[in-house]
Amino acid sequence: MSPLDAQTTARADAVLSRLQLLVTRKLDGLLQGDYVGLLPGPGSEAGESREYRPGDDVRRMDWPVTARTTLPHVRRTVADRELETWLAVDLSASLEFGTAKYLKREVAIAAATALTYLTVRGGNRIGAVVGTGAETVRLPARPGRKEAQGLLRAIARTQVKPGRGDLGALIERLNRPPRRRGVAVVISDFLVATEQWARPMRKLAVRHDVLAIEIVDPRELDLPDVGVLTLVDPESGALHEVQTADPKLRRRYAEAAAVQRAAIAQALRGAGAAHLRLRTDSDWLLDMVRFVAAQRHARTRGTTR
Repeated sequence: MSPLDAQTTARADAVLSRLQLLVTRKLDGLLQGDYVGLLPGPGSEAGESREYRPGDDVRRMDWPVTARTTLPHVRRTVADRELETWLAVDLSASLEFGTAKYLKREVAIAAATALTYLTVRGGNRIGAVVGTGAETVRLPARPGRKEAQGLLRAIARTQVKPGRGDLGALIERLNRPPRRRGVAVVISDFLVATEQWARPMRKLAVRHDVLAIEIVDPRELDLPDVGVLTLVDPESGALHEVQTADPKLRRRYAEAAAVQRAAIAQALRGAGAAHLRLRTDSDWLLDMVRFVAAQRHARTRGTTR
């Protein structure tokens, strides 16, 4: 390992350590008690009661039913079924951008950390495919906190490779090989034509519960008046000079950005994916907590979208 690689790895580990502590403290504080994960999936829940039989575990006595019927009853439970969650994490060059509190890449890794925490605390399996531009890295799904921490370290240490990322191909990696029904999470800025990724996303949602996490920086929505601004396409290296003092240009930019974001949201809805938008200038963890609470509330009312 070169000195530069070692420095990058050490920095990623330090950031990840602080991030995991933050996620643990805030999620435990804001999501009290047992709760279902971000999306509906298999789990354990109480079953119906039946009369007590010799040999039954007395710890499963259903005292309310016993008192009501005057006959001893025990509560049957539905057996746990292992849930498998897969993350598709887009860490292509366009994520190496941020003009607020965080880079988009940092928010993407933070979201992956929170999702991993929510998944492994139930003893489930989690794996990932990570897109780095020209390459895609697959990290197999395994259960356990130690394995989950290893997966997060691998994601955080991933370095961007030259070339444009192919979001459609990254999502398709979650479709092959076919897996049993589970949860699939796609984390990206989705800044490519929707035609590139909409079909693989729809295909993914046929078999799995899908959550799309869109990472947004405020400068992608509107431009400030700062005079001549030199912009660099992080994936191609092309340079563009923009005169931001022109109010018509800023208006056209904002309108085009709004149309683009609306198209992304529409494509995600059309694919049947739940949609969570995280911004680099906001409290991403609080936004995730609100999303979890909304999903849970929707399920109690009989809906999941």
